Amino acid sequence: MKFHFAAALIVGAAALLAASGEASAQSKKEPPACALIKFRALPEGAGEGEQEAGMYKSRFGRINVMATVKNGRAENYYVTVDGKKLTPASSLPASATSCAQTKKMPAPPTTAASACAGSRLNVLIDRAGNQRVLVLYALEGKKWTSCSAGTA
Repeated sequence: MKFHFAAALIVGAAALLAASGEASAQSKKEPPACALIKFRALPEGAGEGEQEAGMYKSRFGRINVMATVKNGRAENYYVTVDGKKLTPASSLPASATSCAQTKKMPAPPTTAASACAGSRLNVLIDRAGNQRVLVLYALEGKKWTSCSAGTA
């Protein structure tokens, strides 16, 4: 009887070690190569100055969509990653265009728009190697337009 108890104890310990091994393997999981995160626009009457329209947080970082508000209206939206504005991208990798096509969004912009406003917002994330390329889109009427692209 002692033998069965010891065997059961060993099997139980092995199961716990296997489960903890799976958990550590999952924690080392890489972020997706292509992702799209949806945000809502600020409502009319928002306070003046810089306002947060939305935030997405994961173990890979924090993405904020911010807006510059004047006279209660959001005049310009932009993206920050971990509290820092994106570095404007001088050129985008081909994978960013491919990622946009996969997510049924227009091609990323070659130059940033002077202002970005719309009723809904999307942030496209493309991981080209070690570099994260983020593209901000705004819905104007029934058409998505790409506002800006940058690296984090």
